[in-house]
Order: sequence, then structure tokens, then C-alpha cells
Amino acid sequence: MVAAEGIDTILQTGKATTEEALALFDRLNSVDLDFMLGRWQGTGLHTGHPMDGLLEVTSWYGKEFIHPDCVHPLLCRDGNGALFKVVPNQLMVDLALRLPILKAASMQPFYALLGSLQKTEKSQARLRMMEHRNRVSATMVYDNLPINDIFRKVDEDTVLGLMDYKSVPQPFFFVLRRA
Repeated sequence: MVAAEGIDTILQTGKATTEEALALFDRLNSVDLDFMLGRWQGTGLHTGHPMDGLLEVTSWYGKEFIHPDCVHPLLCRDGNGALFKVVPNQLMVDLALRLPILKAASMQPFYALLGSLQKTEKSQARLRMMEHRNRVSATMVYDNLPINDIFRKVDEDTVLGLMDYKSVPQPFFFVLRRA
């Protein structure tokens, strides 16, 4: 188990082993659907996952939960700092898992162009209470991807997210802070 003082260290550094992140996740309390409503700013929690760094290079801002059936899982910033919603793209996720070059900072212009082509106002996910790792908690279910994001409460304004992607056994972790 992660010691209480270890929680702050992990969240401040944004780094942990997968085992440390799982131990932290398992210690945290569940959240309900209402807790997740609103806009959240996100950061990656680097654990050695093949997707580490991808959120940062894509100018990902976070997620927005309007109501359980209206969720925007990918809020990004454009070159002027304005937020926009993006349609999740399974091909890009799969390519990023296989080609580490796609996480290079030099790829930011490519993601800016791709994001501008995939803008949407349509909901791309929904929230449901689901069991994961022996606990029921709010879970974001993507409409068109085999991915569930499960949330656990760090404090009133912070959650730890675990991305469970069907084709990747290692979980991907991220932190959301209420905007």
C-alpha cells in the first residue's frame, strides 16, 4: 500500500510505478455520478505506460461531464488557448501505442490540425456506476472505443482516473482537478 505521505508525492511529481498507482487507486474512495458533474482539468500520471506523454502533446485540457448521458471526454486547447471538444479516434490511440514518435513534442502541430478536423459538440461518452477492482465507482464509458475510465476520489476537487483499454493489459492513469 502507498503511505499517506506517498499520495501527495505521486500527485506532485506526476510519476509512479504501475504498482504504486494501483495501490493508491485501491485505497481511494469511490465517487458517484453527481460528484463528477462539471468541467475537470487533467494531467497524466506517468507509470511507464505506452501512452505516457500523449495527453500532453495533444494539448489535452481535460473532461466535461454535463449529465450522465452527455460527456465530453476530450477537451483540448487550440493555439489561442480556447477549449474545444474532440471526437476520440481509435486509430490514433492504437498508433500512439505502437509508435513512440507520436508522443514527441514535434508532433504538436499534427495534433492541432487533427484536432481541428475532429471538433464536435456531440457527446462522446456517458457516465455509469460500474465495478472495477472490487469497488463500484463512477465510470466514463466511451461511445465508440473499448475504453472505460474509472474514477476514485482523492479529495473534493481531485480524482484519480484509471483508463481500462480492452486491448492493453496495463492501466493508464491520469489526474483530474475540478475546474
